[in-house]
Amino acid sequence: MSKTLSELKSVSNKFYHDGSFHLSKSTSGFDVIDPATELVVGSVLETTNAEIDMMIDKCNEVQKIWWKDKSAVDRSHAMHEVASKIEKMKPLLAESLTREMGKPYKESLDEVDWCVHSLRYSAEIGRSEMGRVMGPAVAGQFHYTIKQPVGTVAFIMPFNFPLVLLAWEAGAALAGGNACIVKPSEYTTLTTFLFAQAFDHLPSGLFQVVSGGGTVGEYLVKHSNTHGVAFTGSIPVGRSVSGACGDLMKPALIETSGNDPFLVMPSASLDIAARAAAFSAYMNCGQICVSAERFFVHEKIHDEFVERLVDETKKIRIGNGLDKVDMGPLVSEKERKRYEDLLSNASKQGANAIVGGGRPSEFNRGWFVDATVLIDCSSDMDIFNNESFGPVAPICKVSNFDEALSMANDSKYALGANIYTTDLKESIRATEELDGGMVWVNAPLLDNDAGPFGGSKMSGIGRQLGPEGIDTFRETKMIMIDPDSNAQDFWWFPYSDEEMYGNEK
Repeated sequence: MSKTLSELKSVSNKFYHDGSFHLSKSTSGFDVIDPATELVVGSVLETTNAEIDMMIDKCNEVQKIWWKDKSAVDRSHAMHEVASKIEKMKPLLAESLTREMGKPYKESLDEVDWCVHSLRYSAEIGRSEMGRVMGPAVAGQFHYTIKQPVGTVAFIMPFNFPLVLLAWEAGAALAGGNACIVKPSEYTTLTTFLFAQAFDHLPSGLFQVVSGGGTVGEYLVKHSNTHGVAFTGSIPVGRSVSGACGDLMKPALIETSGNDPFLVMPSASLDIAARAAAFSAYMNCGQICVSAERFFVHEKIHDEFVERLVDETKKIRIGNGLDKVDMGPLVSEKERKRYEDLLSNASKQGANAIVGGGRPSEFNRGWFVDATVLIDCSSDMDIFNNESFGPVAPICKVSNFDEALSMANDSKYALGANIYTTDLKESIRATEELDGGMVWVNAPLLDNDAGPFGGSKMSGIGRQLGPEGIDTFRETKMIMIDPDSNAQDFWWFPYSDEEMYGNEK
């Protein structure tokens, strides 16, 4: 047994509380399955309500110490240490992530690196801006704001990027002075447990991890002693979380599904655009909220672009993420069935798979699927109106830029959008007119720790990363001070007779 498998076994059936692992008293749980081999790599028990109550109480106790007894510099140094520990754990975390959810080891290594960079950014921004001073409304007074933590934040995490999204969100929350209690995806719980060990030098109980499914997440969201929620997942669950938080007047960061458009115009370099399209559609086996999932290609270059994309697609090496591959399996048998049903329905509605469309024949185990290019697609097809979350590039031919823009925006989703063009006018119009929280011009899937990430419409509410990300978990308090305690006769009682009704001149 490899060292990593031993580590996964060692944290099975536990929860992370008060700086260490504890065996859950739960009797309900499930096995963790390697999606490439279908072998059991560990097991998870659903943390009980009593255990969660204990953990939340500890979070709230320690959060006050983290905020009131630690300076901004103290918090920054502690978070830099988290980043340094994660950096040292990179091979372990990367292998664990690949074994739990299937992505290629190289992508897992990248994800850990992104965690390090993001945490270091949060460590610095947490001490760089705590409010602002403004010109007073009354001479001689002092008016300013201070930003304070909301308290204990509950994080409901997805499986596709379980570490970096947690680093984005929990890093911002910790930098803002909050405590964190995390409910990972059922598919990536054990990797998150290993990740939690990098936080063990923080005040004991400041960062805690539970395990389980939807009922555990719901309990955290509705708990009277959690004060903010960050959720990443499906639209139905996101709406439920948002509604519950609204009822409790609890701030919530909601990121749900995406169905990002990818426009290709005649001025684009087709070799580059085809490579970018393949990467945007197939990275992480298409299991990315900002994957390109709707391709609108100008009729003048449609056939040539399709030919080049097919060539790029055929180059994709599929297999176990621990081998020399570009694409691993989907995360579960359930997800593969859902994805294959979507492809089958697209075919019934008139789409044609000119490459892929099935399962690689060389695998008799694992939840593998082919990278697929679909042509003859139209915007009324189900695959254009639902998140595929799989490695498919559905292509629709358009006659001009305006048609592409209109069809791209004709969606309930608005997370990200892509365009390949070297036409400056098209580039500027795309950035201004494409719906979504991010627009990539000739630069798909990039993030910037210093800039906001998030969407609109049914893709979510709020922003991660940048100053906007840390403010998600802070409350702004307005302060007005009169150091001389002057009487404010210009508007206090008694009101002057001259200003009474009927005395106007």
